[in-house]
Amino acid sequence: MRNKLFVAALVLAVSLPATCLATMVDASLIPDGTYGVTVEKVLDSAHVTVAMVGGLEATLTAGSGVHFDQVKPTAHIKITVLKGKVLAFTQ
Repeated sequence: MRNKLFVAALVLAVSLPATCLATMVDASLIPDGTYGVTVEKVLDSAHVTVAMVGGLEATLTAGSGVHFDQVKPTAHIKITVLKGKVLAFTQ
């Protein structure tokens, strides 16, 4: 019985989409730099949730002068992060 349960759990875990297995990280823990990301959700003009390489997920805050109004979910964008805030992005 245990083996059947283990196999069923393993099959379920392997069949889940990668986005379900993402690990949410605090934006302040992201090292300063430029990253390619995929937009998962635009919360408002100043906040966006993104998926990063390696299965990391983060909700980022826009820095001064940055607005996410024109960003669409599933868009691939390049962001520049400094101290947990997005200073610039390109689509």
